[in-house]
Amino acid sequence: MYFEFGDTRISVNIVDRPQLEHELLTRMNEGRGFALATINLDHLVKLQHDAEFLAAYAAHDLVVADGHPVVWLSRLARRPVGLMPGSDMVLPLCNLAAQSGISVALVGSTSEALSDARQTLLAQIPGLDITWCHAPSGVFDPESQEATEILSTLAQKKVGLCFLALGAPKQERLAARGRKLAPDVGFASVGAGLDFLGGHQRRAPTWVRRVALEWLWRALSSPSRMIPRYLKCLAILPRHTLTALRLRRE
Repeated sequence: MYFEFGDTRISVNIVDRPQLEHELLTRMNEGRGFALATINLDHLVKLQHDAEFLAAYAAHDLVVADGHPVVWLSRLARRPVGLMPGSDMVLPLCNLAAQSGISVALVGSTSEALSDARQTLLAQIPGLDITWCHAPSGVFDPESQEATEILSTLAQKKVGLCFLALGAPKQERLAARGRKLAPDVGFASVGAGLDFLGGHQRRAPTWVRRVALEWLWRALSSPSRMIPRYLKCLAILPRHTLTALRLRRE
């Protein structure tokens, strides 16, 4: 499954969880870095108008489907992919890191949230090595000297896996820079995943997610912020539905 933005094509190139785990475990064992993005409708909205975000996404090695609409579009196109939200990636990836014996870093959110997430992860995953936790400044810019120093520190500490919890597009843009400045580091953009782990944000109950109503839960929890975002997401669905139908015919 792929999405086109002018001359740039963003492909969802990981079909399911077993394929993702195999690819990541291979890269971790070989000491090869990567950048993992989790595409959803909000990202597709931003990718239409943000050239820097689009370039950063195109630089990612691995892209998975984060959100039921992307999964539904892939089925419509007869190129099905599985649902793999970024928030669900943290624990499985930490398990892979522990298996591979590589160190982990947590970057983003707040110092308190990272500390709580770190304690949760260490309690749940024996042998996990969390080498560094860092909460950037409130005015963080992925192209800034601060960002350069973060990437330099990751490289110096020989971090194998770095979770980025900066929100889109900052986390994806930092990961893209990291592929150049810290090529041995694996970057995974997980949005609010670390906040959920540490209890600093509340995620929709499991049953709500199973019936694909997490969007409604979030809209009711923060209507002034989420409803305008979801309206923009709805507005792009016809275009991507037509693209999926074209792919289906191909």
